[in-house]
Amino acid sequence: MSDKTVNHPVSERKDAAENRARILAAAITLFDQYGVEKTSMNQIATAAKVGVGTLYRRFQNKSDLCWALIHDNIKKLFEDIDNYLTTNHSDKTAEQLKHVLFLFIQFRERKAQLLTGVEGTPKINSLEAKLNGPIFGRLHDILVPLLDDLYGPTAKVDAVFCADLLITALSHEYYTFQRSVRKYSPEQIAEQLYNLLIINNI
Repeated sequence: MSDKTVNHPVSERKDAAENRARILAAAITLFDQYGVEKTSMNQIATAAKVGVGTLYRRFQNKSDLCWALIHDNIKKLFEDIDNYLTTNHSDKTAEQLKHVLFLFIQFRERKAQLLTGVEGTPKINSLEAKLNGPIFGRLHDILVPLLDDLYGPTAKVDAVFCADLLITALSHEYYTFQRSVRKYSPEQIAEQLYNLLIINNI
């Protein structure tokens, strides 16, 4: 067996890793410049200096690219939320909910383009898919016990139903409407959602 044959798989893995890095770097640059919707896979392949076939072998669509770019940020977001809830477990539940809402909305603002790309594909475009997905599904799991604790066992308000409404309000279509059409600031949206939660607890 020749040295060339022995080294070939290592070389392939290195080339694949380099291609992936170039693709992701090109994608984030184009997404920032033109937006996810107006950027094509062909543009990304050209900017990354890889073949279109190579691009599609790594990423089936722009949603996959957005997920690869945002994955670590999502993990960090939920680590921050979990750390906050652990550190501040003795705070009033209402204050914990308020902080969780603000953390997620801040994240939504910072990563708007990539979240739009992740949410906008048919496989997760329905509310059911969102609620079972890795972003809103995880958020839903955090919100339900907090809402249960806020309202108590005798409340007429159902925590799961209320969490579903919050997820809808925080998802791309509704949130973007409130920002661009209603002209609410992120802080105003968070405050209005928080006020609705508290009103239901009066």
